[in-house]
Amino acid sequence: MSDLPADATAPRVGVLPVPGATLRYEVRGTGPLLLLIPGGAGNADVFHGVAPLLADRFTVASYAPRGISGSPLDSPDQEQAVEVHAADARRLLDLLSPDEPATVLGTSSGAVAAVELLTRHPERLRLVIAHEPPLIRVLPDPHPVLAAFTGIQETAVREGVGAAYARMGAVLGAPEPVEDPAVGEPAPVPDGLRAAIEASSAHFLRNVLRPFSHHAPDLTELKGVADRLVVAVGRASRGQLQHTMATALAEAVGAVCRQFPGGHVGCVEHPAAFAQALRDTLPPTDR
Repeated sequence: MSDLPADATAPRVGVLPVPGATLRYEVRGTGPLLLLIPGGAGNADVFHGVAPLLADRFTVASYAPRGISGSPLDSPDQEQAVEVHAADARRLLDLLSPDEPATVLGTSSGAVAAVELLTRHPERLRLVIAHEPPLIRVLPDPHPVLAAFTGIQETAVREGVGAAYARMGAVLGAPEPVEDPAVGEPAPVPDGLRAAIEASSAHFLRNVLRPFSHHAPDLTELKGVADRLVVAVGRASRGQLQHTMATALAEAVGAVCRQFPGGHVGCVEHPAAFAQALRDTLPPTDR
């Protein structure tokens, strides 16, 4: 990775009005567009460790999905739709790369939106890397897991965020033990990201988790564009449900499945190693 002057990696912040919301986005660097879509209750801060390391080759953009801290909804506390979030990502592509297809990385629920974007607008995309999208319906027997995720959402409404996250942890299960000395200890969660997650967790658990995890991707369409899809799994999340769902998606559509460092939030835990894994996943002409 080449060294960049400080101003090349500093984010340029913008806002994009979209139907029903206003998106706050950040852009670094120059070159072909690489759009990073965070998942869960995270905003663009999810990628603050990764984005500067890629700005030597790309125009790296990220944003807070609608309803997440920084991107307010016009009517708060609304259940979200995958199709709407995919349309938001398409609008950002049209704004930031109107004439050229882009590369997109999505994590968790952001990966669900990225997969839907590929299904609907493959002509706008060079490659999509979907990091552990929680798409339950690709499992051989999805019904118990669909019910479990509905239970997480109901717990958030009845008992609050803490109880819902505890129930989610039980549903996802424990990872298999893994040693990866090359990446070292996980980095601490930045204060700004922690504050954003705290501010947006109730919205995510009540209005995003269930519709995104219950979403039924068009597997027939995805099979036709599988050469533009890489499904990523965390090396440290093997044995957990999110790893199993991602692997099942790759098998269902014939997409490449690649290991990335860390677990479900490897981009926060090991940003340098995650950024390098992302570079290694791109076609040779894009690295």
